[in-house]
Amino acid sequence: MRSLRSRLILSHILPLLIVVPLAAIGLIYFLETQVLLVDLSDTLTAQAQLLARAADSRPGVWRDQRTAQLYLAEMTAGSQLEVMILSSDGRVLAESGPDRTDLGIDPDDVQRALSGHDTVRRIYGLQSQDPGAVVLIPVTNEAQQVVGIIHATRQLAAVSERFQELRQMVLAVLAGELVLGTLVGLVLALRLERPLRQTTEMVETIAAGPPGAAEPVPEEGPAELKRLAEAVNHLGTRLAFLEETRRRLLANLVHELGRPLGALRSATHALLRGADESAELRQELLAGMETELRTLQTLLDDLSQLHGQVLDTAAIEPRPTSLADWLATLLPPWREAVQQAGLTWESEVPEALPVLAADPERLGQAVGNLLSNAIKHTPAGGLVKVSAGANAETVWIKVGDTGPGISRSEQARIFEPFYRGERQERFPQGLGLGLTIARDIVTAHGGRLEVESEPGEGSEFQIVLPIDMVLSVAPEEERPAG
Repeated sequence: MRSLRSRLILSHILPLLIVVPLAAIGLIYFLETQVLLVDLSDTLTAQAQLLARAADSRPGVWRDQRTAQLYLAEMTAGSQLEVMILSSDGRVLAESGPDRTDLGIDPDDVQRALSGHDTVRRIYGLQSQDPGAVVLIPVTNEAQQVVGIIHATRQLAAVSERFQELRQMVLAVLAGELVLGTLVGLVLALRLERPLRQTTEMVETIAAGPPGAAEPVPEEGPAELKRLAEAVNHLGTRLAFLEETRRRLLANLVHELGRPLGALRSATHALLRGADESAELRQELLAGMETELRTLQTLLDDLSQLHGQVLDTAAIEPRPTSLADWLATLLPPWREAVQQAGLTWESEVPEALPVLAADPERLGQAVGNLLSNAIKHTPAGGLVKVSAGANAETVWIKVGDTGPGISRSEQARIFEPFYRGERQERFPQGLGLGLTIARDIVTAHGGRLEVESEPGEGSEFQIVLPIDMVLSVAPEEERPAG
């Protein structure tokens, strides 16, 4: 009984093993006591009364034992009755019966009959090993004096043969129900066991093999098993995603670290071989080394930021921040970077914007990541545009570009850690953490980061913050032009 299948089968059979036999015993007891025994006693009473009336024509029956015995022999020939004739003082004058196995004479029954009352006693259960009925019919003379008693008995076993078919039917029903219960239990056990076995096998496959190797479990069966299968499938998908993320991280690290390290190594070898003798060449090599080191520092900053988020140390510290003043300070350096890249810069920032409860450093990092991506992917002569505004429900900041755009299929994945476009036209460099970090920062502020893009038509990223973060509305005043 260690398996679930055997226990489920037992759970269906056990009630039948207990309830059905008890019901069968109760049914047989009811039939024998309330039907068969009552019918037997009624029949026996009628027969005893008939014997009593017939005895009136033979007065010598109550005085002479021989006459009484001949009377009984004549009247009970071929009958299953066990009859005794008692005198008026309670003595046995004659008796007859096929087996002479009477149920005994009860003195109380005799005294009651001598007082002129018919007596019927049914014997069943623990009262006797031979269940049956006893009937005492008093016989009176013309003066209403009791001259004798007809004592008739009959055992239940003598007539219970007609109920043998009923007992056999009860046993047959019991056997059929046991077989049916076993089959039902087996079917239900198999229906419950199969999804549990599949779920267990998937968990074992996930534990023993690479994530993603296990096939999803069919979500079927009872609601609890469906939830279990759904949870296991989600676990498998999540583990497969984490494994893919880990692989992309390693691949991106190898790629992104290999290029600057190779450049630094080449520059170092050149300097060691005498390139430092030329001041102009030395300066050029050192400038290139500085650029590669900044690239490595950027990668390190992204990884540090991701590490902080994993450890839940990237919590924001909101404080009252004037959106207009903050953007006026944040955007100029990026405007210079855009213009140095040969791109056109546009900004539309209203002079009157709300005051937010925000972390300006973290929010500035999110906007900076969006602008950095816009600069990287926009070709020379393109446009980078920043705008901001507010309505009755939200405050928003938009960063748009005229780059190659993002396909619909990729828009759902660009916020995944370490993801870079399949063609890598959008993000040719970096670890693919910029949008992930920006999204997490905006989410920590209670907002959301959205994207609208079509291939070949550029992209627009929008930071949307809820209006309940607004503390007040800044008064209108002159703001520096974008």
